[in-house]
Amino acid sequence: DSEIVAAVEAAGGRAILTDPDLPSGSDRILAALAELDPKGAHDVVINLQGDMPFVDPAALAACADLLARHVQCDIGTVMVAESDPADRTNPDIPKVVAALQPDGRTARALYFTRSVLYGDGPVWLHHGIYAYRREALDRFTAAPPSPLETREKLEQLRALELGLSIWAAVLDEAPISVDNPADLERAKARARMGRAQG
Repeated sequence: DSEIVAAVEAAGGRAILTDPDLPSGSDRILAALAELDPKGAHDVVINLQGDMPFVDPAALAACADLLARHVQCDIGTVMVAESDPADRTNPDIPKVVAALQPDGRTARALYFTRSVLYGDGPVWLHHGIYAYRREALDRFTAAPPSPLETREKLEQLRALELGLSIWAAVLDEAPISVDNPADLERAKARARMGRAQG
């Protein structure tokens, strides 16, 4: 909204308001790109959602690095190993079924789900930071919502159903995401702590 635009501009940034009726964050990115970069000069786009105010810039770099290191990677994202057993059964927390690479720091995403994952081994939690190759973003947003996307309410499944390759960087710590009033209170406390230290 206009308050966010004002805050971004006051901090020296540039903000673009998109149509609130656009169906997804990816569609909003495409609309902003049409205004910011109509000639397609940029071939990589990073989507950092506004509900992650304290994300470490290294997480963004890790996302973009996936595209540089893996030519077959169309979309980069991040995941973290569960730290709370309750996360395993929480439908509000998307999980990644992934093929972890030998480096232990990257993985090829095979599926995303809100369902419980059973069996031994780590459960990887997905966090909605994305790096897109521009052509992958164009292809993704041109397609209608897919059956799996609609079923799980996870738009990244549309990309997988289109045959796009998603890779994930392993983070050591989950970014704080503000999704409910309790999260907001934690975020406010963290902001106060940061101001006191800074």
